[in-house]
Amino acid sequence: MNTMRIWVDADACPKVIKEILFRAAERVHVPLTLVANQPIQVPGSRYIRSIQVAAGFDVADNHIVQQVEAGDLVITADIPLAAEAIANGAMALNPRGDLYTEENIRQRLSMRDFMDTLRSSGIDTGGPASLSQADRQAFANQLDRLLVNR
Repeated sequence: MNTMRIWVDADACPKVIKEILFRAAERVHVPLTLVANQPIQVPGSRYIRSIQVAAGFDVADNHIVQQVEAGDLVITADIPLAAEAIANGAMALNPRGDLYTEENIRQRLSMRDFMDTLRSSGIDTGGPASLSQADRQAFANQLDRLLVNR
């Protein structure tokens, strides 16, 4: 049986989400790798490591896509990265606890592209709301469900 590994698109991942992941990796002994183009501090653990990749557009995302395997879990708010992870047979979860699936990823990509079009035409679409306590709880609950069912 394939052992699940967790890959984190760590440059934009909120600190509180990383802390939830650190605790989960220790609790269930699952390998956790944070990928970023800047140094990321991680606790000393045999289950947790960070990889610093070169700076540049999508370098961290591309590293994750090259390494991810079926059954792995990718933590990202980046919808194109989530789509590639799913295409590779992995699962993808965003920091608000939303699980990306084969059923919802195309719609998410379409909405992302639509919002990009609006922004490029000068329309202010605002940014995402800050991460709430409910978001953190939703993430932790969904992560627990995925780890229990691995």
